[in-house]
Amino acid sequence: MFLRIAATVILVLLVTVRVSAATVEEKDSEIQKLKDKITGLQSEQNTLSKQITLLDSQIKLTTLQMQDTERKVEVLENEIKELTGEISRLEELKTKRLELVLHRIPQSYKRSSSSQFGWLLFSQNFSDLLTRAKYLVQVQEEDTQLYKQLQLTQINYNERRDVREEKRLEQEALRKQLEKHTVDLANQKKQKQALLDQTRNSESVYQRLLAQALAEKQALERALVDSVKVGPVKKGDPIALVGNTGYPSCSTGAHLHFEVRQGGSWVDPSGYLSNKTIRDDQAGGDWTLGSGSWSWPLADTIRMTQHFGKTPWSWRYSYSGGIHTGFDMVSTGGDVIRAPSDGELYSSSQSCGSSIIKIKYIDHGGGTISFYLHVQ
Repeated sequence: MFLRIAATVILVLLVTVRVSAATVEEKDSEIQKLKDKITGLQSEQNTLSKQITLLDSQIKLTTLQMQDTERKVEVLENEIKELTGEISRLEELKTKRLELVLHRIPQSYKRSSSSQFGWLLFSQNFSDLLTRAKYLVQVQEEDTQLYKQLQLTQINYNERRDVREEKRLEQEALRKQLEKHTVDLANQKKQKQALLDQTRNSESVYQRLLAQALAEKQALERALVDSVKVGPVKKGDPIALVGNTGYPSCSTGAHLHFEVRQGGSWVDPSGYLSNKTIRDDQAGGDWTLGSGSWSWPLADTIRMTQHFGKTPWSWRYSYSGGIHTGFDMVSTGGDVIRAPSDGELYSSSQSCGSSIIKIKYIDHGGGTISFYLHVQ
């Protein structure tokens, strides 16, 4: 009866494991299909419908990744609980065996230290003497075996404790990953809503905004080959004033678009700028960033209106893979723009749609160039 019950329990466990594994495979397959769909959409013609479908797919993918990560965290939580129970049982067993070893060692020492003369003296005959000798050998073998068991228990205890620590670290990494997925999901939903609000769900408005963003990029590219060299500047020298040139085609209000390129590629300006706390208008509240040695181009207090990277407005920059290529900022401390580091200053005016945009840039050497758009 007992064997039949045990067999049934084992069968249920095996079925559960198989179902769980099948569910994991289905989730993995769905995640991969979404990734493939997103890759395919990114290569299609840029339309509003495609952009909405792309954002919907990214939202669904992030949601599935969150569910998958939550499942992994739960599995690890159960494994950690089981390991904790094992460790407690091993610790109890180790304590008992250690107490037994400590108790038996003095007794074994007394037996082994008894002289052969004593054995002869207290033995009734040769057979009794032989029995006593065999008994002593047996006791010594048992003591040796007990000590080995204690060592194995200690080794097993240490191994299980190490495994538990590894799983705890893995779980912590997954929780951080889950936090990132949560932030990504909120941003993706915000990006979709911003897209619908900004385009008013109109294909013509969508294409016009894409064209304006591309026109700004082309104006910047032309400035690199069609500009006037002003001359050398030192860190802190005034180079321009915050403006709104490019309006209405390539600007929506007075601000500084500050951008850095290294070797011709866009890079996050915070890697060059010094550490500073600014007002974050995009996300709200204060934001501390910067890990470089450059000074900021505007005086305090600086307000960041758009970050580098994915933002609610960066869908317009299809040429850069949908990332905003710099910082948009204004300052309550004045409109003077200052050189963040030494270099050669250049100035240019370029057409941007139906407007004229004024651009300054500094060549800092080593392939590093900083750009200042919409200046007066």
